[in-house]
Amino acid sequence: MSSLAPGERWYCVFTQPRREAWAFENLARQGFRGWLPLLSRTVRHARRVQKVKSALFPRYGFVALDLARDRWRAVNGTLGVVGLLMEDDRPRPVPRGVVEHLQVLTGEDGTVRYGLEVAPGQRVRVLTGPFADRLATVTRLDEKGRVALLLEILGAERPVVMAREDLLPLP
Repeated sequence: MSSLAPGERWYCVFTQPRREAWAFENLARQGFRGWLPLLSRTVRHARRVQKVKSALFPRYGFVALDLARDRWRAVNGTLGVVGLLMEDDRPRPVPRGVVEHLQVLTGEDGTVRYGLEVAPGQRVRVLTGPFADRLATVTRLDEKGRVALLLEILGAERPVVMAREDLLPLP
């Protein structure tokens, strides 16, 4: 992702439910530079397991704007967009560094990778594999990127080892 031009800031876009990608396609068609952070996760349905990319923040993404130059009100009229997050009568900028930090964590496949920020004792959500969407507690980390977890399975906590990139730290 390229850096911001002088005068530009990142602003938060609120989209229609499950229409984030469509909204950002429509913003791009109008010449706006948007960024939709993605998360890779495992979805199970009818005995099929597949990896899908979905919005990291459901219904939210970011657009780079220079309020003095850009016709920012056109963002609110874009198909799939509910509106920009506002403060009084103007869009509210995202604090500096927030979007840039997420972009640094974004891998080659376009998904945000949180796996580097786990620590022993921390609660995490499993993102992939047969334990997707389950909560666990980190017990140990090793230098090869593996994380030992205590995962509740069949009414008891069981030790499991997973890759860091397959976990989402919880606050």
